[in-house]
Amino acid sequence: MAKDVEVQEQGEYSAKDYQDPPPAPLIDVEELTKWSFYRALIAEFVATLLFLYVTVLTIIGYSHQSDPKAGGTDCDGVGILGIAWAFGGMIFILVYCTAGISGGHINPAVTFGLFVGRKVSLIRAVFYMAAQSAGAICGTGLAKGFQKAYFDRYGGGANFVHDGYNKGTALGAEIIGTFVLVYTVFSATDPKRNARDSHVPVLAPLPIGFAVFMVHLATIPVTGTGINPARSFGSAVIYNDGKIWDDQWIFWVGPFIGAAVAAIYHQYILRGSAIKALGSFRSNA
Repeated sequence: MAKDVEVQEQGEYSAKDYQDPPPAPLIDVEELTKWSFYRALIAEFVATLLFLYVTVLTIIGYSHQSDPKAGGTDCDGVGILGIAWAFGGMIFILVYCTAGISGGHINPAVTFGLFVGRKVSLIRAVFYMAAQSAGAICGTGLAKGFQKAYFDRYGGGANFVHDGYNKGTALGAEIIGTFVLVYTVFSATDPKRNARDSHVPVLAPLPIGFAVFMVHLATIPVTGTGINPARSFGSAVIYNDGKIWDDQWIFWVGPFIGAAVAAIYHQYILRGSAIKALGSFRSNA
């Protein structure tokens, strides 16, 4: 019965010219000789710069507008909902703009998840993470340059474990939040799903942006929401406060664990890559 279903599925997808792309090589040195690789790095750098610039200024602006010392109230400014929209909206815009050039990662955790899922090589993953981190630092620095007084007064939009929560809770929030994001990335960009549901148009940046929006609503009170090591690192470098650095490991370990689990879940359980690999091994034996 299972065999019949499998044959039927294979026939259906071949009719729609579906072909599973081969896994990316672990190390692809040839990439370093291509202009498209460096163009992708530039796209990741600029996209992460713009992402941090807009989102950090949104956080600072809300903090100032709702500051009682500045005559504000909790009802003033964009609120947590507006901050979540700023993050989700910017991801939607920037993924849409850069997907055709670099894949629109804009997040080392997304890059790491795609590496675990064999979508990118180790070389591309490392260079992407470096470009994203550099872009985040520059974007946060640009935000500080425009509003230095507010930046220093309101914490630079940096991530840390908020009062009332412990580091274990914060780590769990980062793991689950990043899992939601990276799982959405894999699902929205799955070529098999696109072939199967070609009658249902899916704009990949839209569900990805919504995932970021929803996760921010849930975890802003806990950590300010990281789920992006570059975003947390850029703010930490420019704001440079002891408390921020003490908690910094949470915003790398948590997202990387969440991304890895999401990649394994989607590729090796939902897509059945592990079973396919085992079946291929048995047939060759």
